[in-house]
Amino acid sequence: MNPVAGTTWQTSADGRLTVNGRGYPRPGRPVVVVCIDGSEDAYHERAIADGLMPFTEGMLARGSDLRGACTMPSFTNPNNLSIATGVPPAVHGICGNYFYDADADEEVMMNAPELLRAPTLFAAFSQTGAKVAVITAKDKLRRLLGSGLAEGGICFSAEKADQVTLDENGIEKVLESTGFDLPSVYSAELSELVMAAGCDVLERDRPDLMYLSLTDYIQHKHAPGSPVANRFYAMLDRYFERLDALGAVLVVTADHGMNAKSDADGEAQVVFLSDWFDTATGAGTSRVVLPITDPYTVHHGALGSYATVHLPDGADREALRHRLAALDGVDTVLTREEACARFELPGDRIGDLVVIAERNTVLGTTAARHDISGFKEPLRSHGGLTEQRVPVLVNRPVELPAGHRLRNFDAYWIGCHAAAGESLTG
Repeated sequence: MNPVAGTTWQTSADGRLTVNGRGYPRPGRPVVVVCIDGSEDAYHERAIADGLMPFTEGMLARGSDLRGACTMPSFTNPNNLSIATGVPPAVHGICGNYFYDADADEEVMMNAPELLRAPTLFAAFSQTGAKVAVITAKDKLRRLLGSGLAEGGICFSAEKADQVTLDENGIEKVLESTGFDLPSVYSAELSELVMAAGCDVLERDRPDLMYLSLTDYIQHKHAPGSPVANRFYAMLDRYFERLDALGAVLVVTADHGMNAKSDADGEAQVVFLSDWFDTATGAGTSRVVLPITDPYTVHHGALGSYATVHLPDGADREALRHRLAALDGVDTVLTREEACARFELPGDRIGDLVVIAERNTVLGTTAARHDISGFKEPLRSHGGLTEQRVPVLVNRPVELPAGHRLRNFDAYWIGCHAAAGESLTG
């Protein structure tokens, strides 16, 4: 668990922490944030309407049923790290699951702690004496989220739950304590193991801060209200009830939403950008980067609704931008400077152009590089503006300051104030 280089935070006399410019009171009870990967609000709304989330229905009646926005691009890594740091990608540096490092001339998975430019709340709290537990579904997030965590902190993935050790993860025998066999990474059970382990850790260790980050395998395959999706949310409801009964302040949010990316016949709608740029700027001269790319492509084929493009020297960026924006399926094309200003992105880690697809369209490179022939269900994915809306559900009443734009990365700001009995409005 390596620290972030140049880590800084401040602690006041009363123990209040200021991390990345935001203040957090010491919570008087455990704060648990659950990130339901890919969870647009329709998922829990349909499950509640179908009578399958009775605890959540009651929790929202006495607590808070809010809607916020995720960071752009609406992908897993940037949003999980925004939740973990309380700030947007311009500050923490993680702007996708994948990016092109122009200095090194290589495409890089954004999984390594050295890519993180700001401390996580978990590092700051744990290094100032708090108990912290972080449990993720996929192992790709574990090292980033565990960066800087002090000795005694817990950080592991359900994907590698059979390999956890006290020295490396702060915990052992996870499968034995939960009664699970190791699930497939492409399953609902992977997320359920995160929830089960989280409940066990909360009951046994009473961490001050806990983060439970799930996988969006179900959401990529099944629409809101479908039988499989409803069963998944019914399962979550049972664990929410247990977390609440254990005395936690519970904040449930998502890293991004999800939408169908196909036509009425179920055929995927894809704009292949590399093919277009090969014609527009010359074969192989432009580099299209798909930041959705990660080691787990079975459920989305590396097709999302956001891409960045690195242009060759001398290319007419404005002319290309306007031509590209006129393509069917393309919603928005921004220059690097515009994207950084609008979406709070780190300019050195995105391309000359940022391309965002329409609601039911994804962006690819070439048809040959994206094999979705084995998909049994129509393609569902994310990354665009239409997947920014996310739930923020709290088992306590919340009053936000006037004019505050709610974001998913407000989760611990809300939770810590609620657990300390402090108002957000001052």
